[in-house]
Amino acid sequence: MDFTQIAKDPHCGARTGKIATPHGEVATPAFMPVGTQGTVKALTPEQVRALGAEIILGNTYHLYLRPGHRLIAAQGGLHRFMNWQGPILTDSGGFQIYSLGTLRTITDEGVDFQSHIDGSSHFLSPESTVEIQEALGSDIMMCLDECIPYPATRDEAEAALGRTARWAARCKSSRRNHSQALFGIIQGGVYPDLRRLSAESLLEIGFDGYALGGLSVGEPKELMLENLAATTPLLPENRPRYLMGVGTPEDLVDCVYHGIDMFDCVMPTRSARNGLLFTNGEKVVIKNARNREDGSPIDSACDCYTCLNYSRAYLRHLYVAGEILAMVLNTIHNLRYYLRLMERIREAVREGRYWDFRKRFLKERKDAEVIGLE
Repeated sequence: MDFTQIAKDPHCGARTGKIATPHGEVATPAFMPVGTQGTVKALTPEQVRALGAEIILGNTYHLYLRPGHRLIAAQGGLHRFMNWQGPILTDSGGFQIYSLGTLRTITDEGVDFQSHIDGSSHFLSPESTVEIQEALGSDIMMCLDECIPYPATRDEAEAALGRTARWAARCKSSRRNHSQALFGIIQGGVYPDLRRLSAESLLEIGFDGYALGGLSVGEPKELMLENLAATTPLLPENRPRYLMGVGTPEDLVDCVYHGIDMFDCVMPTRSARNGLLFTNGEKVVIKNARNREDGSPIDSACDCYTCLNYSRAYLRHLYVAGEILAMVLNTIHNLRYYLRLMERIREAVREGRYWDFRKRFLKERKDAEVIGLE
């Protein structure tokens, strides 16, 4: 993997660049649609690509449990298995394991856990998560990390970042396929000095890219941005920076301002399945009665297939009737909104006007929110 910075806004940390992988290039800042179990829910790979996605995310935990990494490897790897020819990033599954709560036990050796599917017992170590991801054949692998909740004490955050650093070193030592990039994950809770310490320890080990984990887990947005501001300046400019699990359109715009290059989040796809649609103005709750006879598209400024062909009235009918097509058309729109937003962000950075773009975008979103409440 190779990363090239193309342009940087002179007034902030926003930058645009290009990640080269064995399965193609990715323009940054990039949003990665989430394909946890080898599929972006409700869409075919061809539809996802047509919306402008260049890279998607899969999850090691879920694919390990079902259908199994050995089966996927025997089928030619994850790219062939799911018919996605572009780059794939696989998360290590650390967050999913953390989410199991009482069903898992974390030690320095790794994690003992029970499957959420059938209750069977499993053990994942830093070494085995790399082995699984190498079998999947992803372009970018993630180190196993220890996630902590919010709030967490300083002692808890410090212990987790220490274990994450030790696991990261073991992940790197166990790596066999160097055509697959490996990213380290910065932890430290909401303590900027611990975030800096975590970043420094990972930089000493050395990785192809650096991710920030354990943010957007319930902490106030101000704390998330404070920790970004303290951490991203420490990271090398010739490596991509990935903020995991974020977020809202406002979050993407704010975090690019602080120098983040890569994002993933279930928000656009999950919101679509629940009938919440994003626009340049209001957020549209499609089931609302106000849409019953509305012949206009979700967003007249949107160029997606859904907005070019279907009305709010029809989309409301599909959703209320429980038709599968509602999920398909809603997901097409929401993902296109996110990917189009990233295109606008990259354009603003290249033209040196990101400061103004961010200010105007956030004001428009706030004004639209106020109007929606009236």
